[in-house]
Amino acid sequence: MTDSTTADSSLSSSPASVSAGPIAASTQAPQLQAPGVRGGAEVGQDWRPALSASRAKEYQRCPLQYRLHVVDRMKEPPTQATARGTLVHSVLENLYDAPAAERTREAAQELVTPLWEAMKENNDEVSALFPTVEEFSEWMAQTRDMVDHYFRIEDPRWLEPYGRESHVVAHTPEGVRLRGFIDRIDRAPNGALRVVDYKTGRAPSPRFQEDALFQMRFYALLLQLTDRLPARTQLLYLKSGQVLTFDPEAADIERFRFEIARLWDAIEADARRGAFAPRKNPLCNWCGVRAACPLFGGTTPPLPEDGIEKLLQTRAS
Repeated sequence: MTDSTTADSSLSSSPASVSAGPIAASTQAPQLQAPGVRGGAEVGQDWRPALSASRAKEYQRCPLQYRLHVVDRMKEPPTQATARGTLVHSVLENLYDAPAAERTREAAQELVTPLWEAMKENNDEVSALFPTVEEFSEWMAQTRDMVDHYFRIEDPRWLEPYGRESHVVAHTPEGVRLRGFIDRIDRAPNGALRVVDYKTGRAPSPRFQEDALFQMRFYALLLQLTDRLPARTQLLYLKSGQVLTFDPEAADIERFRFEIARLWDAIEADARRGAFAPRKNPLCNWCGVRAACPLFGGTTPPLPEDGIEKLLQTRAS
């Protein structure tokens, strides 16, 4: 994995037409797409658990937290940080609806206010995040700075994404159901794919890049199962302008696939035992379901049988 301040241009300057296929590419008309809940669970009677990169890492850190999110389906309230992430992602998604020549800094900034208003309409809790006008003004200024920082990394006038906000679902040969919401997929004239994911949090130091590498491997596996192994995966940290690049190799992704299979075996074993153990870790202070954790004096609710049943029915035969 490499660390750079600007994106590599080998896959970024060639236009790619949106085409039908295993990856859901955006073909929407140029109108504002309201911000939604990124990475949220599927809804409706057909909902089935699936392993995402974030949920996989969550299980590794704390099986109980995974259970409360996936089996119990507990929801966490929005925070200022998650609201910023949703808004910035929505701005960048909508920016690419404009003709290439119109994808400017000014155009991106003009999207911020209407998309924020749409966000508030979709979620009443968002407005309550800012008790004072001053706090909101500071948050909005930082959000606009992050949108502006994107243009230091890439020039969207030279990009024509193959897919945006693509919801990709696949089963591994071992039957593990995977899913991911990929911010952007670029396709070069020779068919090579690049995965791009926008990050609004802090870029990790070299010593703590394992989670970032895990996510990039996960997305590489998803695309290998549905289309082809991407030539490049990149995480764009908009706050600092830093770019983390990982060029996956088939042998490495195969080993990663086996790692995912073992992880799902462990999840199924916990489900059959009816025991997802809590585990203290450095992120406990930021856990949104800590009130249900016995390690912090909380009471864990009874295990929902229907959730366990759906989880155990997820593996494809």
